[in-house]
Amino acid sequence: MRKMMLAAIAAPALTVLALPMPAYASGVIDNVNGIAIGPDGKIVHFGALMIDDEGKVEKLIQGRYQEPEYKPKKPKRGQPWPERPKGPSFKLDAGGKTLIPGLIDAHGHVMGLGLSLITLDLSDTKSLAEAQAKIRAYAQENTGRKWIIGTGWNQETWGLGRFPTAAELDAAVDDIPVWLERVDGHAGWANSAAIRAAGVSATTKAPAGGRIEMAAGKPAGVFVDKAMDLIQKVVPAPAPKDRDNALEKAQRALLAVGITGIADMGTSIEDWQAFRRSADRGALRVRIMSYAYGLDNMVLIAGPEPTPWLYDDHLRMGGIKLLLDGALGSRGAWLKSDYSDAPGQRGLPMIPSTQLRNIMSRAAMDNFQVAVHAIGDAANGEILDAIQEMSDTYTGDRRWRVEHAQIIDPADLPRFARYGTIASMQPVHETSDWRMATARLGEARLKGAYAWKAMLDNHVPLAFGSDVPVESPNPFPGIAAAMSRQDAKGEPAGGWLPEQKVGFEAALDGFTRQAAFAGFAEKKFGSLVPGQRADFLLIDRNIETASPTDIRGTQVLETWINGKRVYVKGQ
Repeated sequence: MRKMMLAAIAAPALTVLALPMPAYASGVIDNVNGIAIGPDGKIVHFGALMIDDEGKVEKLIQGRYQEPEYKPKKPKRGQPWPERPKGPSFKLDAGGKTLIPGLIDAHGHVMGLGLSLITLDLSDTKSLAEAQAKIRAYAQENTGRKWIIGTGWNQETWGLGRFPTAAELDAAVDDIPVWLERVDGHAGWANSAAIRAAGVSATTKAPAGGRIEMAAGKPAGVFVDKAMDLIQKVVPAPAPKDRDNALEKAQRALLAVGITGIADMGTSIEDWQAFRRSADRGALRVRIMSYAYGLDNMVLIAGPEPTPWLYDDHLRMGGIKLLLDGALGSRGAWLKSDYSDAPGQRGLPMIPSTQLRNIMSRAAMDNFQVAVHAIGDAANGEILDAIQEMSDTYTGDRRWRVEHAQIIDPADLPRFARYGTIASMQPVHETSDWRMATARLGEARLKGAYAWKAMLDNHVPLAFGSDVPVESPNPFPGIAAAMSRQDAKGEPAGGWLPEQKVGFEAALDGFTRQAAFAGFAEKKFGSLVPGQRADFLLIDRNIETASPTDIRGTQVLETWINGKRVYVKGQ
């Protein structure tokens, strides 16, 4: 997702999370239905979790916790009695509730989520008319702004059958510029005032990797992928106080759904500074595995090599994020053959072949991990080719990442297992996209679409995430989607391409151990093995035995990070 910009707004006074952060203390969470993933990817059951005085897992106990016995032998004359064994500093009886590892989102946009929470959000609109009404109401409630900024529109959800136009946006607001990003961040919708402010006209050429939608020889109002830069260059940037407020709201939203760690895909220097400011005042709860937004940010933030883990393993920049193509929704995903519903269009390669390899090489030579957004089958084939070439020079544990990997030529599926390539995929995208993907590609090209089971069958590390704010950050619908390939309405019956379903164990593994592994964090957190950080959840149901429908509705009762409670439902 591209970086979203917003006009300066009046942010409320910043507040930290309501729950205090006590000093580390040993403890035990007893009487739990414990479910974790072992180092081999298999389910582990336990009845109590012991936490050491560094906030790490000390031991998983199969049954209930037993206080250390004190049966000393009588000491020799003149010698003191042995000290009583030291027990935990605190003990919590969880009443049989289910305890699972803190869930990790392998691909999200932390600041994008936060900014979406303080700007206009159209993700809940079901029609163009409903969106226009919401935009009009927002403008009336927020008078005095120089720009109106928002996100979340989706012409597919609206049933529009085409992109919206500047004239239709003018019908809602025509006196100030309006810029609204599509739900996937790969297209933007501008009104006429925004187009004029950017100096875009009928003679403006789209940059490489971008497309300007045209009508009657003039810009129609929608700008795809790199063409978005034509408008975004004049959109006012968020002020630091806005970013701080957005980050706090993002953390609250993530903790409430059980996300204790997230790979931030596309961190700018401004994002990084917000992360650091939060951590400096003790307010950074969620662990962030940061991937820089291009080479400039990578060098500016991390310098000659990945940063160490900072703030008790809460923050690290270890890699770079690259955009190789666009998205299916905007027909920017790069395909090997024409779109079935748009003959003559194959999407947009956003980085030329030689430049892609040069950037990957520049990052790899300084040991940064490379994560490349690739959705279409042509884009996935290209990145697999590049990884094969890079691996001849850059050996060792590189963990090349392909982000999304949505449409794969079946012939390319076995290639993912080579060179340690990781498939970083988002199950909820399948439930949102299946109708659109069928229309875009046609039935004949779907054999490698959202192919989770095929990845596992080819022994490809499979990390799961949400792509928040493109989708909700809630991981439980993601687990349900991975198992059922059905949306919240239970559609389609039996699941879309049901042969690509995975079981509960693989779904949970994708949101825990594998998501941590994908970010070189498996020794830090993700599995609740002794020595890892004690990041875990107490939830309201046994998701191991629940149906996917029931899993989707799971509620997080408590979120713990570093052995400390940081979220309680209702507080």
